[in-house]
Amino acid sequence: MGLTFSDGPLSPRPPATVNYEIAGPAHKLFMQPFPRRVRAEFAGRTVLDSRDAVLVHETALPPVLYVPFADIDADVLVPTDHSTHCPFKGDASYHSLTVGDRTAENAVWSYPEPTAGAPWLKGYAAFYWDRLDAWYDEDEKLLGHLTDPYHRVDVRPSSSSVRVLLGDTVIAESSSPMLLSETGLPNRWYLSPDAVTVPLTPTRTRSVCPYKGEAHYWSATLPDGTEVTDVAWGYPETLPESSRVSGLLSFWGDDVTVLVDGRPA
Repeated sequence: MGLTFSDGPLSPRPPATVNYEIAGPAHKLFMQPFPRRVRAEFAGRTVLDSRDAVLVHETALPPVLYVPFADIDADVLVPTDHSTHCPFKGDASYHSLTVGDRTAENAVWSYPEPTAGAPWLKGYAAFYWDRLDAWYDEDEKLLGHLTDPYHRVDVRPSSSSVRVLLGDTVIAESSSPMLLSETGLPNRWYLSPDAVTVPLTPTRTRSVCPYKGEAHYWSATLPDGTEVTDVAWGYPETLPESSRVSGLLSFWGDDVTVLVDGRPA
C-alpha cells in the first residue's frame, strides 16, 4: 500500500505537502520489475516460475504481480468465455487452471489488447492469489500475499507510558512498550502479556499479514464479568522483520482507548 493508499503519491488524495504535481489521470498505473524469482503451485504442480515478473501499482489498489505468459505452464491454462472491462487497462480475458481433477475457474486474467495508456501489459497475466496453493519468493513460502517494496514495518523500543482502557477499565499498562510503525497505518503499541491487568482468553480468530505473520486473538473479561471478543491480538511467531513484537500484545476496538503519555494514540 506504499504508493497507492493513504499519503502515497499515486493515492486518490496525494499529500498537499509537496512542491510538485503529478500530471495525468486521477487513476494512475505504474509498472516496475519485481527483482526476485517468483513461483506458484497448484495441485502439486508448479504452474508459474518467473524471474521477469512485474508489479503493477494502481491507485487505491494493492500492487498486483503480473507474469510473462512464457513463464506460465501452458498445459494447465484453459481459456474461458469470461471477460471483464477496466477503463484504465482494457478488456480482460480469462483462463482457468486445470491440473488432474482440480480446476481453479477463471483464476488467471490478462489484457490481450490493453488500452493506449498501458500497452506494456500485453503479454503478461495475473493470478487470483488465493486460488493457488502456494507462492514462493525465491525459496521462501509466502504468507498472505507478495510484499510491496514500498511498504515498511519498523519496530522500536519506547519508554512512553501506554495505558489501554476498555470503557473506563484499565486493561493493560506499560512504560516499556514496543512501537510498530507500518506504512499507511496508524502506529500500534505492543505490550508484554505481563502488562495486562484482566484475564484474556484465546479465540479461534486468525488473520494474516505478509509483513508480520499469522495473528492470534484474545477476548478480555472485565471485573464485572463482561467479555469483549477479540480485543487483543499478537503474533506468537512473527516473520523476521517483525521479530521484536513476537509474543507481545496489541489492542484495538470500538470501545478501546489507547493513551500514550496521557494522550489518545
